[in-house]
Amino acid sequence: MNAQTERLTLSGPAGAIEAVRDAATLADGAAAPRGVAIIAHPHPLFGGTMDNKVVQTLARAFVQCGWTAVRFNFRGVGGTEGVHDDGQGELQDLLAVVEQVAPAAAGQRIALAGFSFGAFVTSHALATLWPQGRVDHAVLVGTAASRFTVAPVPPDAHLRTLVVHGEHDDTVPLAAVMDWARPQILPVTVIPAGGHFFHGQLPLLKNLVVRHLQSGG
Repeated sequence: MNAQTERLTLSGPAGAIEAVRDAATLADGAAAPRGVAIIAHPHPLFGGTMDNKVVQTLARAFVQCGWTAVRFNFRGVGGTEGVHDDGQGELQDLLAVVEQVAPAAAGQRIALAGFSFGAFVTSHALATLWPQGRVDHAVLVGTAASRFTVAPVPPDAHLRTLVVHGEHDDTVPLAAVMDWARPQILPVTVIPAGGHFFHGQLPLLKNLVVRHLQSGG
């Protein structure tokens, strides 16, 4: 993605995990990145990879805001070993990536982000990791609430979580996301006329994520 993109091979429960790490853009006076953002891609059985344009857009937003961004391929995708596991194994993949790129013992802050199927998996990672007190932000885009059981966002994580959905998403209807969010009183940011892949609206998506990260909320 930039001159400071590094390819990684990590260890996962199903074998090797292929990943890339994009170095943070440090603000003047900043000695180190704000933390590590781990970003999950859309459905592996429908062409989803870590090079998806929405995933790369999320990575750019985090990098711009001073975060190291790590994208990775779920099991069975690209150079990652294993076979698709309907989200359960993929959650273990994500947690394995987190522990290797931002180990708890190192005390690094983390952010979690995902698109579509990746947002579903990320929701469960957030539920698992939030109690540890290390997650600063979560970003869920095109959350696949009509296709999977998305975990509720921990109540005290609401202000730290950005949920974005396209008004005209024909893959995951907006109504399904609202049905998931409504019992939680969790706000959803709707992009007018936006589709599932946000064609022509990726700069807007990026700006929404940047604004969220810079707001401190």
